[in-house]
Amino acid sequence: MTFEQLAIFVAVAEREHLTQAAAAIHLTPSAVSSAIKNLEAFYGVELFHRVGRRIELTQTGRVFLGEAKATIARVRSAELMLSELGGLRRGKLSLYASQTIASYWLPPFLMRFKQDYPGIEIDLTIGNTRTVAEAVTQGEAELGFVEGEIEAPLLSAKIVAEDALIIVVAPQHPWADRRPLTAKDLVGQTSWVMREQGSGTRSEFEHAIDNLKLSHDDLKLALVLPSNEAVLSAVCAGNCAAVISSAAARAYLHEGLVIKAAFDLPVRNFRMLRHTQRHSSKASEILEGLCSVKT
Repeated sequence: MTFEQLAIFVAVAEREHLTQAAAAIHLTPSAVSSAIKNLEAFYGVELFHRVGRRIELTQTGRVFLGEAKATIARVRSAELMLSELGGLRRGKLSLYASQTIASYWLPPFLMRFKQDYPGIEIDLTIGNTRTVAEAVTQGEAELGFVEGEIEAPLLSAKIVAEDALIIVVAPQHPWADRRPLTAKDLVGQTSWVMREQGSGTRSEFEHAIDNLKLSHDDLKLALVLPSNEAVLSAVCAGNCAAVISSAAARAYLHEGLVIKAAFDLPVRNFRMLRHTQRHSSKASEILEGLCSVKT
């Protein structure tokens, strides 16, 4: 078994699609298919079901996926350590970040890092708070950046910035008149467009509702959507409210596509996650230092 076979298997398993996996790892679909077939044939196992033109992980494949990802994480850790010895001239830094951070806060820090260390490849994956925490726990990422609070004993969480959450509505919505809202208005007749469970934006809003002595279960959900852009588009097109980062909504507010409702939500923190029991590479420590500087 080679590292390349493991990487190909993980790429296909995560997407359950040969062509998409091939494009992601810059190989031809035939090379990817051949690598999977050789792996299955050598060990006498079936890792994928071939269902029509689709592929699905078998139970054996699902069990093997965890070990394969852990092995790749260990190899990447070794690569990072060697890159330190080479003066950070080559290497790879794997990061996970939740959507708002990855889109609006983190990129300037990554550019500063790349200017000083152009030989270090930065691999940034976007996920919700739950996904990011899991990636750092499993060793798939050295650093994670999240918007919501987490409970993960193996992770340290360092506050690196603050972010304002706001309530936005379309110009035709009753709350667009900027009249002051009460806490009870939030769980009244208005329907909400929300991010998915596990997102920092949603969890922070639900905590705020609970702290107001109301139940977030009483919120009327119209839609649950997986991205800030989808949430904003839905608000523009309907008569619902949404909670979103002011940074994500800035362009929409400027163009008058949405209006900020008159209700103040608590400021939330952006947190940087690191595993407490894993080696910290020099590259990750440098990026951590950049992100910790108050601007």
